[in-house]
Amino acid sequence: MNKIAEFVKKSRRAAGLTQEEFALRSGLGLRFVRELEQGKETVRMDKVNVALAMFNMEAVPGRISDE
Repeated sequence: MNKIAEFVKKSRRAAGLTQEEFALRSGLGLRFVRELEQGKETVRMDKVNVALAMFNMEAVPGRISDE
């Protein structure tokens, strides 16, 4: 699982939201939320940023770290 997937899943759970509730509140589809949390690499970045905005975060271009 990638770092964004882990962050969204952990943050959603900490907020006490199910995937369905998160999808409704963010305006994203349930399928997208599931795929994002599973670490699917082909998800759309604009939608990733909608999900991250729920936690006052955003993904920005940068180099891949070795971590």
